[in-house]
Amino acid sequence: AEHLRHKQEVKEIYARRKESIERVFADAKEKHGMRWTTLRGLKKLSMQAMLTFAAINLKKLANWTWVSPKMA
Repeated sequence: AEHLRHKQEVKEIYARRKESIERVFADAKEKHGMRWTTLRGLKKLSMQAMLTFAAINLKKLANWTWVSPKMA
């Protein structure tokens, strides 16, 4: 895997990762309370994570489908 990270295609993919994947986790931590938890147990934590990322996906979908009001 070490030799793959120096290829140009992989560098381009990794550069896009900061814009897409890492931003989602940063938003989850800062805006959706994923920095700390008061829940205990794997089942409860996975439920919280799934609900958080479902909310983030719904927000993305709403932004993609949003039609801004026309200027009068």
